[in-house]
Amino acid sequence: MNPVWRGALLASALFGLSTPLVQQFGRGLGPFATAGLLYAGAALLGALLRQPIEREAQLQRGDAPRLLLMAAFGAVLGPVALAWGLQHTSGASASLMLTLEALFTAVLARVLYRESLDWRVRAAMALILAGGVLLVLDQWPSGSAAASGLFGLLAVLVATIAWGADNTVSRALAERDPGQVVMVKAALGASASCVLAWGAGEPLPSWGAGLALLAVGASGYGLSLRFYLLAQRTFGAARTGSVFALAPFLGAVAAVALGDRQWGPGLLAGSVAMLAGVLLHLAEAHDHEHTHEALDHEHAHRHDDGHHDHVHDPMPEGEHSHRHVHAPTRHAHAHAPDVHHTHAH
Repeated sequence: MNPVWRGALLASALFGLSTPLVQQFGRGLGPFATAGLLYAGAALLGALLRQPIEREAQLQRGDAPRLLLMAAFGAVLGPVALAWGLQHTSGASASLMLTLEALFTAVLARVLYRESLDWRVRAAMALILAGGVLLVLDQWPSGSAAASGLFGLLAVLVATIAWGADNTVSRALAERDPGQVVMVKAALGASASCVLAWGAGEPLPSWGAGLALLAVGASGYGLSLRFYLLAQRTFGAARTGSVFALAPFLGAVAAVALGDRQWGPGLLAGSVAMLAGVLLHLAEAHDHEHTHEALDHEHAHRHDDGHHDHVHDPMPEGEHSHRHVHAPTRHAHAHAPDVHHTHAH
């Protein structure tokens, strides 16, 4: 399997398994404190994963607005809404609802970056949306407990919208050092969430819960985001979102394994529809003749990918980063909306 595919699937697995763990270790904590601990763990891991300047392109001053948006959507609003929702609804339902993140990511990628969406992708998005509706109907109020579950599920829906916006904004930073992006985004988000937790008077966590959430954040939010950003380089925002949409199914299975029994026929039907949508999206193939305009940029690259034919003396081995120029060319091959394939359709 292509290493990028392996990384994308690993990112999906790490994030999916983190959802029921956040529900378990975040009991009794406020949503701001939970989000702060998760992204503090992610920031620490991002600092450890930074690459030297000759291997990866570094963040620039002009990236600051995007990093602030990523932190606001992805490291504050998203995890806070998820943490609150997990305290009020089923872990399995919440995990599956996160599949809608792929839908919002694909729609925003189409609107902002003109990523192509063929009939398979549109049908996949319709199935994922139908699955989300079934999940909401499964939690439709028939008593106070059900009403609380519905509000919790709607909070998770807010988290998916926030992370969809985060994924779309982060697409433009996919060529930067992913460890550095994770570190800065997570540090900004953790700082903001901790200040909000203090202002809201939320209780301090126990040492056990605090360390557990830091570990969950490092793996499910830090390492996962690094692999996600690397996948975006190759697949674009919409397709990486679809691979990532496998995460909720792993989370739902883990939630049931940990004792969650708050599920019914609506959850089962919704999960089938969502899984069908994800698999349909992953079956998409995109191949046509296209034109590359002249391009001058910097990012990590190799010389055996068909797009980087400039010369070095001596020629480096493996991936390296430096500013380089692409001459205009026209050819045909299978491709995804990566940084070299931003043409309109």
